[in-house]
Amino acid sequence: MTPPIRGPFDPEEPGLAERFAPAGSIMLGSLLTIIPVITVIGILPPFGLLMLLGWRLLRHDSLPIWAPLPLGMFDDLLSGQPFGSAMLLWTMCFIMIDLLDQRLVWRDFWQDWTLAAGSIAFCLIAGRLLAVPINAHVDTVLLVQIMVSALLYPMIARVCAWIEGKRSAT
Repeated sequence: MTPPIRGPFDPEEPGLAERFAPAGSIMLGSLLTIIPVITVIGILPPFGLLMLLGWRLLRHDSLPIWAPLPLGMFDDLLSGQPFGSAMLLWTMCFIMIDLLDQRLVWRDFWQDWTLAAGSIAFCLIAGRLLAVPINAHVDTVLLVQIMVSALLYPMIARVCAWIEGKRSAT
């Protein structure tokens, strides 16, 4: 049996590196939390979540709908959050963005940034409610972390677009 002949305009099958670039970059973002950084307050943004949102908002077909489950599990194992919290919260954000995609005809960058900021705020606040006792005084630090994370989204979106450009150029 001979393989089918490809025409000059037929899309090529994506290679292994092209298929796993989004998931690999999200896992690398989650791995940034294990770098020892000494600070007085913990305002390190959730880079894994930022990369997930960057890929989802850049190209909706770059990750399957079930992708937040294993990626969230990987992040939970590294971050020290209660097991399953990132799995649940990242999946809820993915589903929320899918529902909004069905309603919106088109989106521009400002709407993507607003969606990312809302998703980041939701995940960080819900993660705080799941992991920290209610009477703990971490709300100011949490607001600073939300602001820093939301302000970093354009850079993360640029990194995802750069990886996508490298991915499609090969």
